[in-house]
Amino acid sequence: MEELIFAKDYKRNDALRKSFSELATETFGIHFEEWYQKGFWDKRYIPYSLVQGNRVVANVSVNLLSFLINGEKKKAIQIGTVMTHPDFRKRGLSAKLMNLVLAEYENQYDFMYLFANNTVLDFYPKFGFKPVEENQFTMSYNPGPVQAQAGVRRLDITKTEDLDMVAQFAAQRVPVSRRFGTDDCPGIFMFYALYVFSQEMYYLEEEDVIAICKQEGDCLHLYDYLSRNEMGIEPVLRKVAGSETEKIVFHFTPDDEGLQTESASLDTGLFVKVNGENRYPAHVKHPMTSIA
Repeated sequence: MEELIFAKDYKRNDALRKSFSELATETFGIHFEEWYQKGFWDKRYIPYSLVQGNRVVANVSVNLLSFLINGEKKKAIQIGTVMTHPDFRKRGLSAKLMNLVLAEYENQYDFMYLFANNTVLDFYPKFGFKPVEENQFTMSYNPGPVQAQAGVRRLDITKTEDLDMVAQFAAQRVPVSRRFGTDDCPGIFMFYALYVFSQEMYYLEEEDVIAICKQEGDCLHLYDYLSRNEMGIEPVLRKVAGSETEKIVFHFTPDDEGLQTESASLDTGLFVKVNGENRYPAHVKHPMTSIA
């Protein structure tokens, strides 16, 4: 059997990149090729893989980004796309790659973290990661007299001008929350724009904001909103909430003063490894559109 070789950051190697994407499709039902071809796979997303010939058989990816915690920026590393081909499982390959990542980035981060599925909850504590509970924030909403939603346009990312605008906002945005937000991660957001929320993005012309939201019955899910300047959430809600809206579900940590929210604990499989004296904040929700 051909020896397994370590490879990383090989996005410009067509054979390895396509093999990586194929393994991701087989494992998670996701793919990366369009994301790469459109230029959104940037230097902050780094796969660490074991390969056999031109075939990726195991992987642990590193995502370099920042947290904003109570207005203070912190270095963060998000682990994602942890996968092994079925023919190569139970050989310790994921553990080997995790150890390589931990050794390379030792003392180069404030927080390292990941979101695990239920089948591997006992794997990550072996490397110093601890489970962290998140909170889901909601609020009751009374839209009052609803006027025509003038100046709200659904974006069509199959059109170059709309996709380019979304990419510009992703690169220039301010974090969605100063209490707890993420920054320096436009590539992850553009993955969601292409594959998850392509039908749920709206441009609010007067506010110069892109809102990602979906109405389900009387509930409006606000997944994210992108602004290039500090912007309160109320003007966004007034534009995207319909007359039927009675409840808002936030998929991030809202921090507007005076916003009357409720919260409930949420088990999302978040595991965090903290460096030094840093502390991961309690009672927050990691922004959905920057989960790798």
